[in-house]
Amino acid sequence: MCALVAVVGFIPTYWAPVASGSFGGPPLLHLHGVLFSTWPLLFIVQARLAASGRLDRHRALGYVGISLVTAMLFAGVAVAIDGLRTNLAAGFESARAFTIVPLSILLSFVGLVVAAIANVGRPEVHMRLMTAATVTLLPPAIARILFFLIAPEGVAAPGQGEPPTVAFALLPSFLANGLIAVALARDWRRLGRPHPAYLWSAACLVAVQIGRIPASRTVMWHGFTSWLLTLAG
Repeated sequence: MCALVAVVGFIPTYWAPVASGSFGGPPLLHLHGVLFSTWPLLFIVQARLAASGRLDRHRALGYVGISLVTAMLFAGVAVAIDGLRTNLAAGFESARAFTIVPLSILLSFVGLVVAAIANVGRPEVHMRLMTAATVTLLPPAIARILFFLIAPEGVAAPGQGEPPTVAFALLPSFLANGLIAVALARDWRRLGRPHPAYLWSAACLVAVQIGRIPASRTVMWHGFTSWLLTLAG
């Protein structure tokens, strides 16, 4: 489901334009697209290897996953900075606040992956944290699906025009969290209780998703976005 949402969400704004040769974004977005699309595919392969008992291959491929996550971190930050700079140049000062959304998604993803790696010796925790980490990446894809389903005519697609409010980002984030809720329900049915790994990861994600609304309005955050722009040169 994570892989399906990730692919379907970006068909209208990325995959279809790329296939038709009409995508006009910078090369950085192609790198970002390849890296972030590779993760759900790797996640499927790793889950299949673990489920079939091929743990040696699972562990070996895990080193590839660590390298991929590292590359995703740098590419994700670079794309967020590029988007901030482009939007400010277009006169969208609200981009300073909205930048907290992609960065908080990225850091939440990396944090959950690190926690999963730290619990590699506890498979029941490791696999659930990896699942939660993958769900964390889905709100941008879900936002695009929502746009094409319910947005009024004339409203710019995500990534085009003025960024939405940080509060609006709660909707796709909470819909993504619903996949963790499905996993929680499955555990409850099979184990008789929800697994703590899902409870803690879901609680942390909700806290970050709600907390970024007031945080995005602070002078400190706006100063931080100015510092980010200095990294772009």
